[in-house]
Amino acid sequence: MKICKICLLFSILLFMGCTKPGELGTKSNPIKMFFVPSLEAGKIVTSGQAVADHLTEATGYHFKVAVPTSYAAVVEAMGTKETDIAWLATFAYILANEKYDAEVALTTVRNGLEKYKGQFLARRDSDINSLQDINGKIIAYTDASSTSGHIYPSVILKAKNIKPKNYIFAGGHSQAILAVYDGTADVACTFWSPVGEDGEIRDARRTILDTHPDVVEKIKIVDFTDWIPNDTVTFRKDFPEEMKTEIVESLLHFANTEEGHQTLLELLDIDNFVRAQDSDYDSVRETLKEFGKEADQVLE
Repeated sequence: MKICKICLLFSILLFMGCTKPGELGTKSNPIKMFFVPSLEAGKIVTSGQAVADHLTEATGYHFKVAVPTSYAAVVEAMGTKETDIAWLATFAYILANEKYDAEVALTTVRNGLEKYKGQFLARRDSDINSLQDINGKIIAYTDASSTSGHIYPSVILKAKNIKPKNYIFAGGHSQAILAVYDGTADVACTFWSPVGEDGEIRDARRTILDTHPDVVEKIKIVDFTDWIPNDTVTFRKDFPEEMKTEIVESLLHFANTEEGHQTLLELLDIDNFVRAQDSDYDSVRETLKEFGKEADQVLE
């Protein structure tokens, strides 16, 4: 009798191990939605979960939100189906598309613009007042695959033959600014958006205003990069088309509600979305040629 019970238990465990996960979008097999760690991870998860909750209510699908440790990790997750949807920074999208045929669905809108610039920041009390002054200085980039926080600034410095003494990857826009704020680096490269109609700061310095209210007084803008297409909402290859359509429509609707607009502002300073196609990002591919590397070589 005891042996039979053991056999029964083993059979149950074996059956459970062989059971396939449920349909995509169910509680047992939720749609996985990843965000890049452009800002403080906890803040992104909180706002990202609010977006997921709205999508669940609107579509009936279940979602799981996560913020991996790097932009590259999010890109790789698209190739292994560890994630289904990724809110990818501009270059990260280019890389995911090139390596894994990821498909852009939406471009974000900020301050009514579908594009933005990168900016070079320095302390106001420093002697850095132009790009040439960056020669021999230490730069805090955000992430190797950040368009505004590394790639575009690097192209400009290379073109002007400006050679920093050293550089670090701080891990995000907030972190790069803090590196300059506390003296770890001389220059930070981050995203720039124009000030709001009420004069409110909307560039990356805004991300640490709550903890460092004097950041605008302490940190100045030295120069800018060229215009860059905004970041994306991207789907992995072979994601079910019908589900994609529902999710995209729900996000567009969400962005135009008062609650949704506020949530997206808190998430990634997003005002709205526009529908996107891959060719919208060809200008970035041209810049990569100037960078002298293919997309998948940037992270080497």
